[in-house]
Amino acid sequence: MKLAIKNTFINNLPADSNLENTRRQVENAAYSFVNPKQTKNPKVLHVSLEMAIELGISKEETQSEFFKNIFTGNQVYPNTKPYAMCYAGHQFGNWAGQLGDGRAINLFEVEHQQKNWKVQLKGAGETPYSRTADGLAVLRSSIREYLCSEAMFHLGIPTTRALSLSVSGDDVLRDVLYDGNPAYEKGAIVSRIAPSFLRFGSFEIFAARNDHKNLKVLADYTINHHFSHLGKPSKETYINFFKEVVARTLDLIIHWQRVGFVHGVMNTDNMSILGLTIDYGPYGWLEDFDYSWTPNTTDRQNRRYRYGNQPNIGLWNLYQLANALYPLIEEVAPLEAILNQYKIDFETKSLQMMKSKLGLYMNDKEDVKLIQDLEDCLQLTETDMTIFFRNLSDFEGTNFFEILENAFYTTAEVSKDIKEKWEKWFQNYDDRLQKESLNQLQRKEKMDAVNPKYVLRNYMAQLAIDAADNGDYSLINELFQLLKKPYSEQPKYEKWFAKRPEWARNKVGCSMLSCSS
Repeated sequence: MKLAIKNTFINNLPADSNLENTRRQVENAAYSFVNPKQTKNPKVLHVSLEMAIELGISKEETQSEFFKNIFTGNQVYPNTKPYAMCYAGHQFGNWAGQLGDGRAINLFEVEHQQKNWKVQLKGAGETPYSRTADGLAVLRSSIREYLCSEAMFHLGIPTTRALSLSVSGDDVLRDVLYDGNPAYEKGAIVSRIAPSFLRFGSFEIFAARNDHKNLKVLADYTINHHFSHLGKPSKETYINFFKEVVARTLDLIIHWQRVGFVHGVMNTDNMSILGLTIDYGPYGWLEDFDYSWTPNTTDRQNRRYRYGNQPNIGLWNLYQLANALYPLIEEVAPLEAILNQYKIDFETKSLQMMKSKLGLYMNDKEDVKLIQDLEDCLQLTETDMTIFFRNLSDFEGTNFFEILENAFYTTAEVSKDIKEKWEKWFQNYDDRLQKESLNQLQRKEKMDAVNPKYVLRNYMAQLAIDAADNGDYSLINELFQLLKKPYSEQPKYEKWFAKRPEWARNKVGCSMLSCSS
């Protein structure tokens, strides 16, 4: 396995001068050198061959002992220096100071077919940023990250990727619900891949410490290597850089809203500077359409990161990034103008996204009301978001209750009043469709391309986790293959096009998850 190793990150950014792997405040540095922890009896459970090929790794090489040792942290690839990144962040709206890669270790950079990838292990041991934690990960959280990051890619949503999922052979102690009942679980490691793992918090830490010299070094590196089309770093370039980060972040969140994905912990240290979905912790997928739902137990009281608030939190986080970049720009007006544009663009793009879900392509001033009325109807009784929008492409004017019946969680609750409201909405929707130039088949094809049939529902991931805990890893592969084609019918997987089963309603891992998930 011969990789084209590059060192742009460690060669261009300041390193921690202290080489000891001890918990501490790390000053004047973007990263600390640290090696992964040796594990007892590692085993590779699954590999994304698609991602392996992106890195220049063959199928045969993924089955080698060398591959296993490298991607479980038991061997360091020749002539490379693993490191953990230093960054800060606002967590749940509060400044948390230094955070950093507490359980992630970057192995190396690979350049292949004119693409540069950073390769990272999550769960490979402690780093100077681990604080009071052990730097390890468990199988349940690793399965969730491995499956979801690849599923998001195939949904067409910007994301970090995953190369491999492995068990370490070690047991890890975790308190799943933070209720004082810790238990041992299987240790696991995910190999995560991205063009960059830089976060908003990477810039915040230098700004907070008034380290403007290294703030500029980091901004210049980021522009030169990831936004080179903006030109050489300058005051104007920094402004345009921020403008593009804002646009990418908004596009990302619009995608999340489109498919019903809830990140669960949108702290600034979990926001990618490239506009990628990053850090799959207590995420979840909407089952019934509910703007107030959050999957995160830590967020249960205030619901800061609920589905309906994600666009607002994206803007709040961008304000923090603007504050961090201000020392390089020293002008408030251009930053405020960009942030104000986010609000305008959100309204426009959100409307366009919802219209695409409904198969509406002509301009009509009544579309905003039609969409608002739909959102009101969807919340009258538990209505499955994925099933409703997927089946909506089969609407032919009279079969509306058949579409609804499949999406309702219980038809017993559906009163005459609710049925009448739905009937009125579908009448208005049918009238609106008559103004379109596409026929029903053409409309269906376009709608099915934006309304997935299959997403990684929480109960599906939990079934794979439960099986894996008993040594059966076959469901991981089944879901992995299913989620490669989320917009296709895939008749052999039809059983997964189903509402959340009742047993999963309040089950840990299916309804609410902790940050350790």
